[in-house]
Amino acid sequence: MDRLGTVAIIGVGLIGGSIGKAIRARKLADRVVGIGRDVSKLAEAVQWDVIDEGVTELELGVAKADVIVVCTPVTRIVDDVLSAAKYAPADVLITDAGSTKRRIVEALEDQPAGAACFVGAHPIAGSEKKGATYADAHLFDGRVCVLTPTKRTPEDRLERARKFWKTLGCRLIELDPSQHDEALALTSHLPHAVAAALAGSIPSNALPMAAGAYRDGTRVAGSDASLWTGIFRANRQELLGAVQAFQQTLDEFKSALTDNDEARLLSWWQCAKDRRAEFEPLNQRASSQD
Repeated sequence: MDRLGTVAIIGVGLIGGSIGKAIRARKLADRVVGIGRDVSKLAEAVQWDVIDEGVTELELGVAKADVIVVCTPVTRIVDDVLSAAKYAPADVLITDAGSTKRRIVEALEDQPAGAACFVGAHPIAGSEKKGATYADAHLFDGRVCVLTPTKRTPEDRLERARKFWKTLGCRLIELDPSQHDEALALTSHLPHAVAAALAGSIPSNALPMAAGAYRDGTRVAGSDASLWTGIFRANRQELLGAVQAFQQTLDEFKSALTDNDEARLLSWWQCAKDRRAEFEPLNQRASSQD
């Protein structure tokens, strides 16, 4: 990808900050501008070499941008894209990092300003940590980024989006927005909900006896509650389907345990073990970054 002039990042948290740090580390752009609400946090992001400059005025931050990446909560992405498009150059590419896609893409394609420049994206990387303090230039190395173009997506913007995310180290998958949301309900949103349920079901007086299984099984329950509430609501129907599938699997375990059926318990566990083994080679490179 040719070196960019200015990349603007709206929302300089863990993901936005890691995008900025990756761009700077790889020298992919002349200038990285972070756009946010908190002047002190933007100043810290400059100090940590996450961005070159931080501004609170969106119109100033996007005025000369070649690429704009919206990394705000899913409930704000549509408004942020439309606001950015209003003040950005006509040939700008706007992409995002939202964990849900169908509602965002549909809403933006209903607006000429959004349809002309937006390519939905979801880099599947992150942490339960919050803020640019934890930004990592290598966060996206080997990670999947799902692009969600439709028939209305401009081909030139799609090609630029492919190149942009690839230069950050991502492996690309392209899916229909609805297919993305169905898959992520199962692979991300459900595991976060299950981790929270597990964390909340253990009484405090039992925690001194908790160790690795509790730690690993509940790690993402330390994520931001308001962020995940927004994701759950934005992907409500798809997540309800995922929860139903999970409940059926758990009911199988409960039934086998109630009947004290050793063979069924063994089969239930072996099925899970085999599925987990399928995951390892698919994500070996990415997992090595965790």
